[in-house]
Amino acid sequence: MRPSGPSLAGTQAGLSELRGRLLFVLFALLVYRVGTHIPVPGINPEQLRNLFDAQQGGILDLFNMFSGGALERMSILALGVMPYITSSIIMNLLTAMYPTLNQLRKEGEAGRRKITQYTRYGTLLIALIQGTALTGTLAAQGLAFSPGISFYVVAIVTLVTGALFMMWLGEQITERGVGNGISLLIFSGIVSGFPGAVGQSFEAARQGDINIIALLAVALVGILIVAFVVFIERGERRIPVNYAKRQQGRRVFQGQSSHLPLKINMAGVIPAIFASSLLLAPASIAQWFGQAPGMTWLQDVALELSPGRPLYILLFAAGIVFFSFFYTALQFDSRDMADNLKRQGAYVPGIRPGRNTANHFDNVITRLTLFGSLYVTAVCLLPELMIVFFNVTFQLGGTALLIVVVVSMDFMRQVQAHLMSSQYAKLMEKSNLKNYSRGGGRLAPRRGGR
Repeated sequence: MRPSGPSLAGTQAGLSELRGRLLFVLFALLVYRVGTHIPVPGINPEQLRNLFDAQQGGILDLFNMFSGGALERMSILALGVMPYITSSIIMNLLTAMYPTLNQLRKEGEAGRRKITQYTRYGTLLIALIQGTALTGTLAAQGLAFSPGISFYVVAIVTLVTGALFMMWLGEQITERGVGNGISLLIFSGIVSGFPGAVGQSFEAARQGDINIIALLAVALVGILIVAFVVFIERGERRIPVNYAKRQQGRRVFQGQSSHLPLKINMAGVIPAIFASSLLLAPASIAQWFGQAPGMTWLQDVALELSPGRPLYILLFAAGIVFFSFFYTALQFDSRDMADNLKRQGAYVPGIRPGRNTANHFDNVITRLTLFGSLYVTAVCLLPELMIVFFNVTFQLGGTALLIVVVVSMDFMRQVQAHLMSSQYAKLMEKSNLKNYSRGGGRLAPRRGGR
């Protein structure tokens, strides 16, 4: 049988909405990629290319990866989403430290809008600092045609506006598209560098700089890492939950059994992004201000914070572990979860409701987060091993691979959720049609005293 008219119309409306959201995401990413090719006025492209060739494999490559190549071209979107991510990190830390902001976060939509407004103000301030430092570095290293006051004004305004535009574009993708907008922007920037990185690897193998066997081994390791990331990200710990019998009037409802799914890596890709951006901020400032007279020691700091250095690896691993526990604590409140189960008449078998259940959740979450943080650290440190042992391009490393795989899985999950919602609406319309009688569209009332 073909679906009825209302259910078919509802399904088509759901699919039409999903199609519109996907087209909006595609258009927004296209606008972002076009923006990464529009240069800041007054920049000498030849001098800029020489600078990146001289500092290849350093902190500039890491920053350039997250900006999707915008920094290498010194485009209007050179700052990328890093000011917004840094502001989000600071706001999350302040929310955990100050009870006023923590209470504001729990006030629903109004409180979240207020925190979002504070995050935007922080993004503007950080973009001003980074844009001014970057403009000063461009002028000090002779990358500007005429490093005067007009160049400073135009470059700073352009870079800050580009950073705010990236923040706005990410919010629009989240609201009117599918998935998290900021994650999709980072994803598109990383993916845009994959073809060039693969081409450089094959060219290096053709010229004999890289052994072809080592290159094939790297490709095999990459496929295994993707499979491992998918396996871990889909894994979860299911805590059994039983619901007690309840009585409503004269009817007694039997107890039910369910489970509470807890992901192994509840923080997702956030720890890798936060740890990278937190290291990028001081390293970039040291790189930009290190050219000033008497500040050459900052060049040594920037060198030690470059990818592949022991200090960078240590701080990066510590940052991932810290943000894994921190973000998981923000996302999952064991005490609130235990109180909600207690109010619903549910309990974990063998655990008393209330404080004991909260402590049980804390122990489980701690073990899961410890394993998840070590897994994210191991995957993200893969590029350092690949650089040392195989001499491959940084874009093929674990941080980029983790972001790409996790964001892709989240995007597909969001698409499936939209499809399921449209199918659910169709089923509800079908069930409602079956509840109507032939006469008048309502159920006929029972007559008589029987």
